[in-house]
Amino acid sequence: MAQATEQQIHDIIMATLGEVNEDRDEPFDLGPGPDLILYGTGGVFDSMGLVNFLTTVEEKLEDDLGAMVSLTSEKAVSRKVSPFASVRALAGFILE
Repeated sequence: MAQATEQQIHDIIMATLGEVNEDRDEPFDLGPGPDLILYGTGGVFDSMGLVNFLTTVEEKLEDDLGAMVSLTSEKAVSRKVSPFASVRALAGFILE
């Protein structure tokens, strides 16, 4: 990824979460920021919601940073520690 910073990636993820929240009947708390659990026990998304969210993040990364990233690749889903566990984990995975 060309010169993308962790802060830029974090901002894109949080902005996307904010947009998702606007369309939900019961919005989730964005207060935890990087520690917000995305998927799994206590996560804000079910599997379909996660896929939709990740697709939107991919689009924003390409639009805003010119980075083409596949967040639902075999590399992502086969990890022992899920890159979808939290905002922080997802940002770290994208940086890789």
